[in-house]
Amino acid sequence: MRYKTQSLAKYLDDLSARLPAPGGGSACALNAAMAAALLSMVVNFTIDKPRYALFKKELKATLVKSEKLRKEFLRLVDLDVAAFKSGDIKKSLAVPLEVARLSARASKLCLPLLAKGNSNLASDIGVAAVFLESAFTAARFNVEINLKALGDAKLSRKTKNELDRMYGPILKMRKTTEAGLGKIIRR
Repeated sequence: MRYKTQSLAKYLDDLSARLPAPGGGSACALNAAMAAALLSMVVNFTIDKPRYALFKKELKATLVKSEKLRKEFLRLVDLDVAAFKSGDIKKSLAVPLEVARLSARASKLCLPLLAKGNSNLASDIGVAAVFLESAFTAARFNVEINLKALGDAKLSRKTKNELDRMYGPILKMRKTTEAGLGKIIRR
């Protein structure tokens, strides 16, 4: 099944059904795709506004990054389903690990966009920040359960250390975005 070409209703019907896949892994990829889409939306509503002309070059670069991430997250929705159906634990580990890595990368777009994006859309940046943190955490759950099934202590240690290094900055980004958002919406 290629969910990226199906309706959202079809995906949610299958997610809620008694089916082995899609499951939590593809759901966290979809969550991250929605975050990237929100960031793109903010840029699209900002880029041609005279008030933000000074940031146009940066905004264009952000849009390229957010769109690339959105498409990659959407691809990972289907890859997660295929990995689970394959029964290959290494593939089932690789997909959520990539979701976690890309969520960490995407999270770096939030704070600059909060400072240079259309302030009327600051809450959308806040939603994206929360979605990225939750996508990372959800992906981590899937990585860790697959590491447990794999039983490779060295790979487990290395992967968990990588995830630990990524989580601190994501958490800080979400909290800082939330604080910045509070200043904008509570003026």
